[in-house]
Amino acid sequence: MKNIEWKHLKGLHQLYENGKTKLKMLNNEYINLVLSKQKKLIKFQDGNHSVVIVTNKKRFADFYEYNYLKTYKYYDDFFANSGIENNAKKTFTEEDLKALVFIYHNREELRNNLTTQKKFSAQVFKYENSKYLENKPSLKNAILHLLEVDEFPEKDPKNQQWRFVVDCPNPRVIVLCENLDCLKVPLEYKKHNIELWYVGGNNTKPLHDIQQDKLQLPIYYLCDWDYAGLNIYSDVKQIFNAKNKKIELIEPPENAKRLPVGVKHHKSKWKSEDFSGLEKNNFTERQTALIKTLISNGEWIEEESMDLILLI
Repeated sequence: MKNIEWKHLKGLHQLYENGKTKLKMLNNEYINLVLSKQKKLIKFQDGNHSVVIVTNKKRFADFYEYNYLKTYKYYDDFFANSGIENNAKKTFTEEDLKALVFIYHNREELRNNLTTQKKFSAQVFKYENSKYLENKPSLKNAILHLLEVDEFPEKDPKNQQWRFVVDCPNPRVIVLCENLDCLKVPLEYKKHNIELWYVGGNNTKPLHDIQQDKLQLPIYYLCDWDYAGLNIYSDVKQIFNAKNKKIELIEPPENAKRLPVGVKHHKSKWKSEDFSGLEKNNFTERQTALIKTLISNGEWIEEESMDLILLI
């Protein structure tokens, strides 16, 4: 959505349906640069800068239908089903919307194991700080509405055991994800018969109770290639070894983007011990070589930089 907020997406839909809108569209950098200046598909109405109009209905319709119509309908249906007020005053970003849909579909599990506001914010909004919801009251209220609670608890529960699953009608493989991001955009994975699981990062206890019928499918693990991600994978691998089930670590492509471990929002650092204290027997020779290179260079590879569908 190119950093387009919900209010902008509603404006684009009004342009698509009516050929004009009173919403402030051109204050968005992408819309102003691409749709107005480059493609010249929209502009201010002559003599009236409070109205934006379409310059060519056919060309705009083609552009909108290809790029945004499916996305608009997806989130519009979500608003209708969830009961969250749907209006152009909402400043929800694309990441906010993805998170809200995820929360809606997993509201019972989240409500039963609800964390503090700061921890919830840090876990669900990975690229924001723990105070993100403090600065977005409208988003916080929407989340509380979805969870059907009045407020976040002041303390975390002692035995938090999340297990989120994006069910798939005819799964061919199961992918355990270290982070929530894939589960926020499940449609493409369902199309490719990939069932996604998330068990809460370090909290691997729910995996001990996985039913045997689920173990008939190939299982893969998708994670950040940093100390935390690979250490959790080692724990997961041992759990499945005890079940006589093989689990495969998804490897990043050779051209995967490598980031310095000190990059903003990244907390996992390599350890000073040999091989960062990781158990070498849990990795293939090729994986071991890559991990050694990452450790030596002080780098890591982000889960989101890997195309899961392509790699599977």
